[in-house]
This record gives sequence, structure tokens and C-alpha cells, in this order.
Amino acid sequence: MRYIFLLTILLLTISCQKESKSETLQDYFTYNQKNTIESAGVKMIPIKTSVGEFKVWTKRFGNNPKIKVLLLHGGPAMTHEYMECFETFFQREGFEFYEYDQLGSYYSDQPKDSSLWTTERFVEEVEQVRKAIGADNSNFYVLGNSWGGILAMEYALKYQKNLKGLLISNMVASAPEYGKYADEVLANQMKPEVLAEIRALEAKKDFANPRYMKLLIPNFYKEHLCRLKEWPDGLNRAVKHTNGEIYTMMQGPSEFGISGRLAKWDIKNRLKEIEIPTLMIGAKYDTMDPKAMEEQSKLVQKGRFLYCPNGSHLAMWDDQQIFMEGVIKFIKDVDHNEF
Repeated sequence: MRYIFLLTILLLTISCQKESKSETLQDYFTYNQKNTIESAGVKMIPIKTSVGEFKVWTKRFGNNPKIKVLLLHGGPAMTHEYMECFETFFQREGFEFYEYDQLGSYYSDQPKDSSLWTTERFVEEVEQVRKAIGADNSNFYVLGNSWGGILAMEYALKYQKNLKGLLISNMVASAPEYGKYADEVLANQMKPEVLAEIRALEAKKDFANPRYMKLLIPNFYKEHLCRLKEWPDGLNRAVKHTNGEIYTMMQGPSEFGISGRLAKWDIKNRLKEIEIPTLMIGAKYDTMDPKAMEEQSKLVQKGRFLYCPNGSHLAMWDDQQIFMEGVIKFIKDVDHNEF
């Protein structure tokens, strides 16, 4: 009789666990408003600017009132596509998160007014997206990679009162330091004859010459942007869909240094103003100096450094397990007030 009783209790416990898990999953995937057409989380968010109103593409995954992560892609004017690798990792953790194409990028409106392409205007765009997704300082995390890291740091300097956590992936706080590292460290790792030919093309501003990228892709991009032998489909799509006009205007003609509107950008001396928990992510083969990323983690008030020993600029791909484990641990620690 005693064994029957214990077996009954065990079966009831398993049944309750299954029901609880089922209810949790149902809650996680049910986030469309009732009586509306489901669109797999895709929403075009209206953005007001000084030259008119436009729409930006966003895609929501999950429902978690405690953790809402907004992903800021690089470029400027690449796309969310290369950040699709977060989908499986974040969904397994039950995070609510948003892929997002910034204004001017492939899936969003692409106005032609050049006055729109400033960090200040992009910061206001992110703030409008935050309001649209209903995030606040109890649950809002921003994760920015490359140019997205610039945008994330600028956003935090103005709106950290609306943030719970900040994650900066592979982006230093000083564009001049970025350029110096490219010139003095990364360039010297190239074969002298390759570097000489690249510099000759740059001196003539012959960036449209197919030879320029033919040299950079195997000798720089494959070494420092993404080291996977075969680039992921999402990255290939993001490269294909990059808005070259905006990219060149702000960044310059390539990732090999910086020469556009962002060339003099530098907020390193302001990092001390960032009070919220912040994760700085660097990688051994990155286009950014990993030692600078570590230094930045000490300049903010509540910083942590994540080092990816096998990674490059897109360490979320080529050092994926270390990158994702570190990112997830940081978000959980902040959520549990264990930072």
C-alpha cells in the first residue's frame, strides 16, 4: 500500500511538472494581442525624425517581462541577419529579445536625406524603439556589436536610466584608437606586398576597384572579421544587403580602419559615467584591440570583461560557445542582482 501511495505522488509530481512546463512555453510563445493577425513577431515601428516619419523593422521572440534584449547590428547599415545566431541560444533561456534593422538598413525604410546618419539621431531612434516594445529599467538590455556597440554606448550615456544592463560586443570607445590598432598592429600582420597594394588603392581612393575587396577579404576579413572557413548564411545575407551609401558615409570604404563621419568619434573619457552593469566583449583576432575592451570594462562603474580566445570581430560566430555562455551568464547575473 505504501508503494502505491509513493507511486501516485511521483506520477502527480511528474504530471504537474509537465503541465507547468507546457504553460510556461505557452506563455513564452503567446505575445500577439488577441484578435490580431499573427506575424511571427514582426512589427514595423514608426520613427519620428526631423525630416519626417519612417518605419523600422523589428522581430520579437518570446514573452518575458523580466528580460527584454534589443540587438543592435553593426555596419552602419548592415542588417539583423548576421545576429540570427542569438535565436536558439536566447530562446532556450526564455529571454524575450528583438532583432531590429536600423533606419536605412535593408528591411527598414531607406530615406535619402544624409542628415539622418548621425549617432545622435540613431540614439533617438533606439529610444523610440524601446518605448514601442514596452521596455524599461526593470528589464531592458541592449546588446550592440561593432557600430551597434557605438550606438549602445551612446544610448547608455543619454538614456541609462531606462536600462538594466548593457552589452558591448567587439567595439572600442575610441575610433582613433580603432584606426591606430588597424594601422600599427593588424596591417603589420599582412604580407608586405599585399599591404602595399591595398595602400596604393587607398591612396588613389580606388575603392570601387574589385581588386580592393579581393585583397581585403582573404587577408583581413577572413582573419579578423569572421574566421569560419565557410561564412554563415546570415552573415552572407547581411553583407549582401548592406546599404553601402550609408556605410561608406559613416564608416569609410571598409572595416580596415575608419575614415567616415565616425572617424573622430571618442567617448572613452565618458565611460566612467555609465553606472549600469556593463559587459565588454573582446576577442583575440578582433579588428578591435582586446586589451582596450578589457580596459573599458574597468572604466565603467560596474563592468565585466568577456574574452573570446578563438574569436574575431564576430565572435558570436567563430567563438560561439564562449561568447554565448558569457553573454547569458551576464544577463542572468544582472537579472538575479548577483552582478
